Amino acid sequence: MNRSHHFRVDHGAHSIAVNVGPGSAGEIELLVDGEVVAYAKEHAAGTTVLTGTLPSDPGRPFRVMVRQAHIVPSALWCSWEVDGTEQHMPDRAVG
Repeated sequence: MNRSHHFRVDHGAHSIAVNVGPGSAGEIELLVDGEVVAYAKEHAAGTTVLTGTLPSDPGRPFRVMVRQAHIVPSALWCSWEVDGTEQHMPDRAVG
C-alpha cells in the first residue's frame, strides 16, 4: 500500500472521516467535524477499531473499523457503526 486513504461519510449535520497513512503500517486518524477524536499509531493486517462520540445531547458513541486484507495489503475497507447499524465508508483516494 503506497498511498494514503481517506474515508468519509456525513451523518446528519456531522462529518465522520478516517485518514489512513501510506505504507502497510500507516497511522490512522478518526475525525468528527474536522477534529481528531481518536488516533492509532499504526495498523496491520486484520482490523483496527477506533471509537468516538457524535456531538449531540446526549452524545452518541460510535466506532470505526479499518480492515486490511491479509493477502492483498493494498486493499483497505472501512466501515462505521452507530446505534447498532454498520455502514460502509467510501474511500476517496488521496494519491
